[in-house]
Amino acid sequence: MSYDNTCKYLAENYPEDLLRWVFNRQLKNIKILNTEINQEPIQADALVLLQTDNRIIHLEFQTLPYAEPPMPLRMLDYKVRLTRQYNCEIEQVVIFLKSTTSRLAFQQEYRDSHTVHSYRVIRMWEQDPSSLLATPALLPLATLAASNSPENLLRQVAQEVARIADDTQRQNLYACADILAGLRFDKSLIRQLFREDIMRESVTYQDILQKGVQQGRQEGRQEGRYEGELTLLLRQLTRRLGEIAPNLKQQIQALSIVQLDDLGEALLDFAEVTDLVAWLQQHNSGN
Repeated sequence: MSYDNTCKYLAENYPEDLLRWVFNRQLKNIKILNTEINQEPIQADALVLLQTDNRIIHLEFQTLPYAEPPMPLRMLDYKVRLTRQYNCEIEQVVIFLKSTTSRLAFQQEYRDSHTVHSYRVIRMWEQDPSSLLATPALLPLATLAASNSPENLLRQVAQEVARIADDTQRQNLYACADILAGLRFDKSLIRQLFREDIMRESVTYQDILQKGVQQGRQEGRQEGRYEGELTLLLRQLTRRLGEIAPNLKQQIQALSIVQLDDLGEALLDFAEVTDLVAWLQQHNSGN
């Protein structure tokens, strides 16, 4: 299922509600822009461009904390290309959907010896659900918000969606809530609270699922490759250098797929743990 495409649907159909939540103020004259960038198309499954009062708002929804290229460089690339095309202020927000302790989800700038570029990061699992629950269009996102009792929160979302008077809107938001809840809850619990027959009547539900098939396969391959390379790399490092300290493991887990490949080649020249430490310091300096 395409979690990112579900968020894209919400952003493009309820932009005023979403931006009011993101910026905590009402924005007017919102226009949805084509996500085709001059000279090179963007893979836009998780990207939404909204224009308001001579400003472009770039929303990037992410399920996984890692991306290729890495998210900081990706956001810098988008900023430069969007500025060149639209010649106005660009405001960027990355919204991470699934709870994770990965350091990648806490990065909010690109930095190298000559360039610094910052953007805003929202981690859904840290957000207060009250404002989301108060806005019908944002009820699906409320399933991912902070809660001491996640199951009760999910029940509350289901109850609020059921109160929506318009049949089409209720069906579509039921569908979106069902999909996003899958990032956090067992399917059996979701099925208890969300009626499958109502969602099957939603054209939006079918469209999101269809669009998500190809993306889901791609993300699955990416995640599988990453986990496989990470496991193999840690095994090789342990055999060569001995037990790897937890803080070094955390740094390795924060590397991108390309950086894992580079480390896999570099470790052949490592003689002691200090070689690994020096390599990580060099390659993490730009994160």
